[in-house]
Amino acid sequence: MHAKENAGRRLPGAPEPTRYWPGAGGITLAGDEWGDARGPLVILQHGGGQTRHAWKDVGVKLAGAGFHVVSFDARGHGDSDWAPDARYSQDAMIEDLVSVVAALGNRRPALVGASMGGGTSLVAIGEDRVDATALVMVDIAPRIEPEGVARIRAFMMQKPEGFASLEEVADAIASYQPHRTRPHDLSGLAKNVRIGPDGRYRWHWDPAYRKYEPDFRKREARFEACAAKLTLPTLLVRGGLSDVLTEEGAREFLALCPHAEYVNVQSAGHMIAGDRNDAFGTAVIEFLLRVVPVDGAPIHPAHEPHPHREGPAGDITDVP
Repeated sequence: MHAKENAGRRLPGAPEPTRYWPGAGGITLAGDEWGDARGPLVILQHGGGQTRHAWKDVGVKLAGAGFHVVSFDARGHGDSDWAPDARYSQDAMIEDLVSVVAALGNRRPALVGASMGGGTSLVAIGEDRVDATALVMVDIAPRIEPEGVARIRAFMMQKPEGFASLEEVADAIASYQPHRTRPHDLSGLAKNVRIGPDGRYRWHWDPAYRKYEPDFRKREARFEACAAKLTLPTLLVRGGLSDVLTEEGAREFLALCPHAEYVNVQSAGHMIAGDRNDAFGTAVIEFLLRVVPVDGAPIHPAHEPHPHREGPAGDITDVP
């Protein structure tokens, strides 16, 4: 039996969720929202091993631009429930997204997803589970690199016995993200870990999630089929330093979805929003303001081509 309480207690200073929504199968999903509820809805979905906090700055910026923004912890992550049956499949994540959309009144959302969240968004749209206005995929595509995925899994699997201090937690993060400056103030790590009865710090996700390993060949074929069906405004954002999505992988996606736009944030790794929040936020807001206007202008129906795109398909915007 998996229970969220097994993760330990929250650290002082860890932000409390501001909203809760029902997920699939009785799961409760914790999240935050920003902006005027009358604005166009944007749902932000984080990557595996992350939480809703990865989106805070982007959520605030989008709200400032007039959008109604929702971000929630995926099942087994952050403050959301752990799955009692350890079900962390792609389909379980899609079912949770469908449940959140329903709880928000079945309004058509723009979906912004990083890595795991981007795959959830792509399949939910491509298999007609969610009727969306736009799609932003962040460092994810049908073809991803096994070495990059293995490095993520190695990071998540380390120290199952927990960390002795926040300094050890910071060291682990720095070893995975050497291009980032190690923070001097470690209080921000409070939202990333919990402390157990034994006094050791453990990550905010269900250990059972780490054991879930999809069939990557089936996953790639499923993603390719969904990418080929996309007709709504689509933006692919890649981190120029990413070892998960290569330039070749991005090009293959653009061949499957030739109307998609593409931004390469050159100085960012796989965790683009955390590495270059400024460049990433600007690119996403500029895209969404064009394709999902906040001034009441008509939104193009889903599954119809959109006329905003001009020039050759797959044009690249390089962000230094």
